[in-house]
Amino acid sequence: MKEIWIIGLGRFGQLAADRLARIHPRHHLILVDPDGEHLRQGKAVRRTLEQEDGVSFLDQRLNPEKAPDWIVPALPVHLAAQWCLARLGKHGLRQIGIPAEIDSLVPHPVRDLPGQVYVSHADFICPDDCVEPAVICTVTRKKRKMDMFDLLERIRISGFLSLVVRSYQLAPGVGGYRPRQLFDLLHGLEKCGKKYLVSTACRCHGVVTGLEYT
Repeated sequence: MKEIWIIGLGRFGQLAADRLARIHPRHHLILVDPDGEHLRQGKAVRRTLEQEDGVSFLDQRLNPEKAPDWIVPALPVHLAAQWCLARLGKHGLRQIGIPAEIDSLVPHPVRDLPGQVYVSHADFICPDDCVEPAVICTVTRKKRKMDMFDLLERIRISGFLSLVVRSYQLAPGVGGYRPRQLFDLLHGLEKCGKKYLVSTACRCHGVVTGLEYT
């Protein structure tokens, strides 16, 4: 039986669980959230509820020998970057600011937390059930621009290396990645020993976090 971890059970985590259960009724879902009420709302057959912080859960439970088929990040932090910090923070990895130069290299940049930038090809709110067509935008009906995961991978800022985790669509409006992608990211950070722009992105949207070894 295939297994999917959904990290975060707010509005989008609940949508992810319901849509994945409809499309893949035989898959087992592991739902992770520190809020007991969120977990109670997500209770159903073929679901295991884990009341725990999402980053801590991933740090403690994810290993190459025993891993889920997919991980769906649905919490209000950049899960891939925070997982890397949890794994490598004791070795000197830390979050840093992202140069203002990136603002002219990406579409519609929004700075949220220090050292984090959200990017999007859309200047509108996308439908939460977009099927992410490869050629034509669901809303504008115009040809898509370059996939965001490719655009972010090509960013060149002096002193920074760009590492991107691509999010694949698993259901309408639901994106996820393979555990192998996270371990590849971790190994990329371990090898290079410099400053990084670590991103997670689908075709249209992404989040970028600045990291550095001290």
